[in-house]
Amino acid sequence: MTAHVLLVDPDVACQELLVFNLGMAGYGVSRVRDGESALLLMEAAVPDLLLLDWSLPGQSGIALIRRLRAQWRTRELPIIMLTARAAEPDKILALETGADDYITKPFSPRETLARVHALLRRRQPLAAPDAVQLAGLRLDPATLQATAGARPLALGRVEFRLLNFLMHHPERVHSRAQLLDQVWGNAACLDERTVDAHVGRLRSALQPSGHQRHIETVRGSGYRFVAWQGRRVGGAHGMAA
Repeated sequence: MTAHVLLVDPDVACQELLVFNLGMAGYGVSRVRDGESALLLMEAAVPDLLLLDWSLPGQSGIALIRRLRAQWRTRELPIIMLTARAAEPDKILALETGADDYITKPFSPRETLARVHALLRRRQPLAAPDAVQLAGLRLDPATLQATAGARPLALGRVEFRLLNFLMHHPERVHSRAQLLDQVWGNAACLDERTVDAHVGRLRSALQPSGHQRHIETVRGSGYRFVAWQGRRVGGAHGMAA
């Protein structure tokens, strides 16, 4: 089945370039120039992926992401922000708000296609089929259910994959590049800040049960899952990066 991409960008020339390249790669494409039009289209059918500019008429791309992440139908929608805003704080804000990837203009059509393909591959089933249970947390990749004791956890798709990998390899330190390769499957197409943003979202999801303490930052190295009860567990962010 052909994957469908919704493009939200007021720049007609950018639209034409992306529609041509996505179409040549076999994707179905719809395009609009503002957030309200995008929401109207998604009321009828949610696309497989959203390509979104930051600077839109009316509400910004960031505001649109917030609205989409607050709705259950679009909470897991893969989103790539495609924008001329290249400052690091802008990238971090977009990723922390809910974007899965961030591409700056001017952009390479080939790289953009590679990132679209890599992001859509995340919908494939997790490689590890076995449930894992550590430190009061239980993850079942077969059903995509996560619980802390008897409490269900509301984890996004990427956060589930990230926690699943860390729990299957407890106490081991994984660099951001390693996590991109193991969790996302295509480290070359994503920025390492993507890992930091999703670790932050994972910690927020684990905070109500107190399990954010088990996701530890190791200075200059990466992240690990601290599982053993006999070991001292640091604060919500472990050691400073």
